[in-house]
Amino acid sequence: GEIEELAPEISIDDFAKIDLRVARIVNCEHVEGAGKLLRLTLDVGEGRHRNVFSGIKSAFKPEDLVGKLTVMVANLAPRKMKFGVSEGMVLCASSADEKANPGLYLLDPMPGATPGMRIR
Repeated sequence: GEIEELAPEISIDDFAKIDLRVARIVNCEHVEGAGKLLRLTLDVGEGRHRNVFSGIKSAFKPEDLVGKLTVMVANLAPRKMKFGVSEGMVLCASSADEKANPGLYLLDPMPGATPGMRIR
């Protein structure tokens, strides 16, 4: 199958600006009035929880995600949305042609990774 074209090349300095962290999904719930969104409560090892809205509702049941580890962009500027403030972004893989090849695949760190670990 066709893969999406690669994005323009970046430097190692550009990459270093992105702070990717292991996060534990401590809660996940539907968002009233939002067809595509789930509200994730994430533990990124900071001693507080993060609120992140993610458009992954089509692929996941909230109860199946609770307790799982994933990967998030931890230094993304908070984004005010209709339903609240989103404090980061979880990473999912998907096909370039979502009609021909539907599916969202949440990144899942291997066992042993813990919330707050940086991904380099």
